[in-house]
Amino acid sequence: MTKIDLTDSLEKIPIKIFPDSLEGSVFVAKQIAALIREKEAAGDKAVIGLATGSTPKTLYAELVRMHKEEGLSFKNVITFNLDQYYPMDKDALQSYHYFMRKNLFEQTDINPANYHLPDGMIPKDQVKAHCLDYEKKIEEAGGLDIQILGIGVNGHIGFNEPGSGIYTKTRLINLDNSTRIANAYEFGHMSQVPRMAITMGISTILQSRKVILMAWGQTKAPVIQKAVEGDDSEEIPASLLQNHHDCVFVVDETAASELTRFKSPWLTGECIWTDKIMKRAVVNLSLKLNKPILSLTNNDYNDNGLSELLVEKGDAYESNLQVYYLLRDSITGWPGGKPSEQRHSHPERHLPFPKKVLIFSPHPDDDIISMGGTFMRLQDQGHEVHVAYQTSGNIAVTDEFVTRFIDFAVGFENLFDIDETKSRKILADATAFLKVKKSTEKDTEEIRSIKGLIRRCEARATCKYVGLDEDRIHFMNLPFYETGTIEKRPIGRRDVELTIELLNRVQPHQVYCAGDFADPHGTHKVCFDAVIMALKEIKASGAAWINDCWLWLYKGAWQEWDIAEIEMAIPMSPDQVVKKRHGIFIHQSQKDSIPFQGSDDREFWQRAEERNANTAQLYAKLGLTQYAAMEAFVRWPV
Repeated sequence: MTKIDLTDSLEKIPIKIFPDSLEGSVFVAKQIAALIREKEAAGDKAVIGLATGSTPKTLYAELVRMHKEEGLSFKNVITFNLDQYYPMDKDALQSYHYFMRKNLFEQTDINPANYHLPDGMIPKDQVKAHCLDYEKKIEEAGGLDIQILGIGVNGHIGFNEPGSGIYTKTRLINLDNSTRIANAYEFGHMSQVPRMAITMGISTILQSRKVILMAWGQTKAPVIQKAVEGDDSEEIPASLLQNHHDCVFVVDETAASELTRFKSPWLTGECIWTDKIMKRAVVNLSLKLNKPILSLTNNDYNDNGLSELLVEKGDAYESNLQVYYLLRDSITGWPGGKPSEQRHSHPERHLPFPKKVLIFSPHPDDDIISMGGTFMRLQDQGHEVHVAYQTSGNIAVTDEFVTRFIDFAVGFENLFDIDETKSRKILADATAFLKVKKSTEKDTEEIRSIKGLIRRCEARATCKYVGLDEDRIHFMNLPFYETGTIEKRPIGRRDVELTIELLNRVQPHQVYCAGDFADPHGTHKVCFDAVIMALKEIKASGAAWINDCWLWLYKGAWQEWDIAEIEMAIPMSPDQVVKKRHGIFIHQSQKDSIPFQGSDDREFWQRAEERNANTAQLYAKLGLTQYAAMEAFVRWPV
C-alpha cells in the first residue's frame, strides 16, 4: 500500500521551502524568465506585477544577472508595481520609483515607457482618477500574467492593511501604525514615515493569472503560518490568497519554521522522535498547560496529540526526565567551560582553559546588548577575549548627536588654544552640510566618518569597562556597510577576506556571532554570512586550529531563541543585570532616540533586560531554578 504523506495536510496554499533567500529567489527568477521567453516566442508581451522592499532584492539581482550573463531580454516586458508611499517624490531615496530603477529597470533593457508605478505626488483630488486609470492600464495590457508579492508582519500584501476587503481595487489608503513602525528604518525617524500610500487592491491582485508570494526570515514565520494554515480572513490579507487558483508561497526555512509540519510535526502524521523534537514537544506541552515538566502526566500527553511519544518512551515520566535533564544541562555559569569539571553534558568543553574567544558584533553595541553578561563572565573567568566590530554603525547616529560633538570639538580647540586648520575646516564643512541637509539626502564622507568615530569611541569605552586591553579590540569596518544609506551592498570578497584575516590572527577556540536575522536593515545577516563563508574557507584550507573551534550564536536586540532551541543558557544575578545595563548606557548615541529601530520602540537596554528576564522565567516555569535573567545561545556547526 502506498504511504500517504500528510506533512503538509494543514496547509491551504502550496508552499515551496528553500534553505535561504538566494535559492528561493533563483527559483522565482526562473519562473519569471520562463514566462518572458514564452511570451517572446509567441510575439506577446509579458505583464508582470512587481513588489518592493527588502524581500525581492535578491530576486531582482538574479534577474539582472540573467539579463547580463544569459541574455534574458526585458524588451517585451510590461510591469506594474504594487504600491507607492503618498506623498513621495519619485527621486526620494525611499521612493519605490527610485528602488525599482536602481535594483532592476536601469540595469536591464526594459523600455521606460513599459514600467508603471503609482504616482506619489499627484494632487489628492486627482488620486481617485489616477487609481482608476492604473486599473485601466493593467486591463489594456491584457491583465497581469504573474504578480510577485512580499508580506508584512501583520499580513498585508501590497499596502492592503488588515481589514482590507477581498473586492478592493487600486486606491489611497491609510497605513497601519505597525506598518509605519516596521518601515521606519528606511527613514531614520518615525515622524518622516508617510501616513498614506497608493496600493493595488486585493481584487486586483487576485485577478493575476499566477501569484508568487515570497518571505524570508524568522519575523515572517508567524504570519506565514496564519496565512497558510488559518482561515481566510480580512484580518490577515495574505490569507485571502487561499481563494486564488494558482498561488504559491516561496519561503526560506526560517520563514517556514512556524508551520505545523516543523513546529509540531507529530500533529501531521508519523514522527521520528529525536531528542530535539521530543524536547520541543514536551517543552511546548509544559508551557501550554502551565505545568512544570516533571508534573506532566500520561493524560496530558494523550489529550494533546503526544500519544505516539508515550508509545515510543513507555511512560510520561521517562520523557519528562529526559527533557528536564537536557534543559538543566544547558544552564552554566561558565560559558568558556569549567576547568575543574569534566562533565560530558556541559555545553562547552572544559579544556583548553583559558580559551581564546572572539566575539563578532555586527554593530558597535551588539556585543554588550546581546551577550553583555556572558562577555563580562568570559573576561572575569580569565579567557583571552577579543571583540570584532564588523561595521562602523555610522547610519545609526543622528545628525543632532553629531552637532553636539562638533560643538565639543570646537570648544576643546578654543579651550586649549589649538590651531588645527584642517580639522577646523572639516568641522566647518560638516556643520554647514547638516544645516541644509534634506531628510532624503545621504551623509557626506566626512559626516559618516564623524558618526563612525562616535560609535568607535563608545565601543572602545565599553570594552574597557568590561576589562579588555586595547589590542583585543578590532574595528573591521566591512566595506559592504559603507554606502551612506540604509540599503547596503551585497556581501563582497573583501568582507570575507577581512574576516578570514582576523580569524587566522586570533585562532579562537570559541567564536560568538549574531544569529538574529530580524535586524530591520539586514546588517546582522550579512555579517553572519561573512563569518560562515570565512570559516568554511579556513576549514577548506586545512588550518589546524579550526578543528578545535566552536561557534555559538546569540540573538540581537529584536528577538530571542525559542527555549526549546537553546543549548547554552548563562544565568545572571540582579547585580550582573545592572552592570550590563550600565555597559549599554555607554552607547549614548543609541540612547533615548534610536534611528532605524524597527517595530519595537523600546530602548535597547529595555529590550535586552526584558528578553533576558523572560528567558529566565520560562526556565522557571518549566521547573528549573529561577534566575534574575539569562542569556541564550545555540551552537552552530563549523
